[in-house]
Amino acid sequence: MSKMESKGMKLAVSAIAAAAALAAAPAAMAWEPAKPVEFVVPAGTGGGADQMARLLQGIIIKHKLMSQPLIVINKSGGAGAEGFLAVKGAKGDPHKLIITLSNLFTTPMATGVPFNWKDMTPVGMLALDQFVLWVNADSPYKTAKDYAAAVKANPGKMKMGGTGSRQEDQLITVALEKAVGGKFIYVPFKGGGEVAVQLVGGHLDSSVNNPAEAVAQWRAGKLRALCVFDTERMPYKEKVSGDLSWNDIPTCKEAGVPTDYVMLRGIFAAPGIKPDQLAYYENLLKKVVATPDWKEYMEKGAFNTNTKFGNDFKTWLTQAETNHRNLMKEAGFLAK
Repeated sequence: MSKMESKGMKLAVSAIAAAAALAAAPAAMAWEPAKPVEFVVPAGTGGGADQMARLLQGIIIKHKLMSQPLIVINKSGGAGAEGFLAVKGAKGDPHKLIITLSNLFTTPMATGVPFNWKDMTPVGMLALDQFVLWVNADSPYKTAKDYAAAVKANPGKMKMGGTGSRQEDQLITVALEKAVGGKFIYVPFKGGGEVAVQLVGGHLDSSVNNPAEAVAQWRAGKLRALCVFDTERMPYKEKVSGDLSWNDIPTCKEAGVPTDYVMLRGIFAAPGIKPDQLAYYENLLKKVVATPDWKEYMEKGAFNTNTKFGNDFKTWLTQAETNHRNLMKEAGFLAK
């Protein structure tokens, strides 16, 4: 082999090696958290958002989906405004996430706090939480239509229990008033568990609790489910209360009370994070929702398993914001 041929071969080998190194570089340099990730819950401990955040934390640990720990921190002040503003103020920090419910919309609209969902980076919708119209099992109301007639015939006398004021439960109550042509006395409580206890005790006429908040009392035969506030029935057909499954509960529209409302369970990151950092968290969530642990949780809580990422999620958020603004305006709940 001549010196020229030998030199040419060495150059070719070097070029191939360089190309291989460049090809491998993106994989080797793929972003992942370099320190513990703060996972903010804009609500108190023990509620639905807190339970879901801690389940996510447990699944990630169990299946070793992150090399760094996910630390759950509750920031419930100002109906969640404390948590939202903390994430909004962490611009460019990829080590801060927040789990959101529909107070993402209602809190800034009701309080005037300077915050909007666009102030954060949308990562993904994990699910939608259902709401069910419940009455005491000893009440005379067998269907939502029966109860609607009673509310219309007794304006301002029927007590509806819910969690918080000017939030999801009260919004549903206002929408229900419009649908039935009646008026409730809305009674706010700190949490859905307390609402269920008060309804069983006969201190309320109805509630709009989430399935998980009232399932124990339903299973025990103390409550009756009249309808679900969604456009489709829940798909879960395993028997829960006697011979009834979640799937046996009609939609409110089916039951003659055309009202629907579902609550967001979504994840956002701080504003201004990089595309590869967003991609990391999107992939993380996709791995979480594919686990059997997550699927079991979805069925037990009777969630709507609607997931969205990217532009699909942003489109949903835009429409949901408009819907909430209309509901809040109609109810007179917008900050002045």
